[in-house]
Amino acid sequence: MTPPRPEVSLTLHGLHVPIAETEVSPIIWQALQSAEYEAKEARLAKELLRPGDRVLELGSGLGIITTVLAQTPGVRIWSFDANPDTVAMARRVAQANKVDNVIFAHGMLSAGAPASHVFYMRRDFWMSSMIESQGPYESTIQVESSNIDDFIAAQSVNVLVMDVEGAERQILGAAALEGVDRVFLELHDHLYGLSGVREIFASMDRLGFSYDPRQSSGPCVLFLRDDGQIRPYCG
Repeated sequence: MTPPRPEVSLTLHGLHVPIAETEVSPIIWQALQSAEYEAKEARLAKELLRPGDRVLELGSGLGIITTVLAQTPGVRIWSFDANPDTVAMARRVAQANKVDNVIFAHGMLSAGAPASHVFYMRRDFWMSSMIESQGPYESTIQVESSNIDDFIAAQSVNVLVMDVEGAERQILGAAALEGVDRVFLELHDHLYGLSGVREIFASMDRLGFSYDPRQSSGPCVLFLRDDGQIRPYCG
């Protein structure tokens, strides 16, 4: 019989987060308790969406940012993560906050033909990735990918949110992102260096996106389809 889950009362970024200390690593638990966990992302996410947006999120994590995004009226969100443990916790966070406009899925979207990928599971789940050399890992799983452009077209997605521990470089370098007008992502220069950051910016420029300095902060960046309009001065 599965032991009962410990009752916890944790509030983070205005959300109820029913996650127990035993379910995450000490580093992640400390970040949750101090309210530092995804604090910058949560602040920026609150200004990202407009009513009626259709959002694809790659990298659910604990579902904190997902649930923040889901509070925008009329939005629909599809959220994927390669780690089945975090998908289960993300669903729990969404349910605790009475969110019913998100579909969570264990899986992976990538640019190109469907394929099977090795995913390296780490104690600090935010370090789990497809990169073996990133550091020690506890186990591996096989994750099947689907084509991101096919999914975007099928669901009429117009906003892409990504925190995929380095995989954004490959995805943005090969995807078309037709119909998407906003891309919000976290850069991981510790994995691909400044040359990788430059590649991402070049890919976004090729796709017709511009970096938005007003809704970006450090590695958390927003790209918008450039409409060529001059923006009002913001002092």
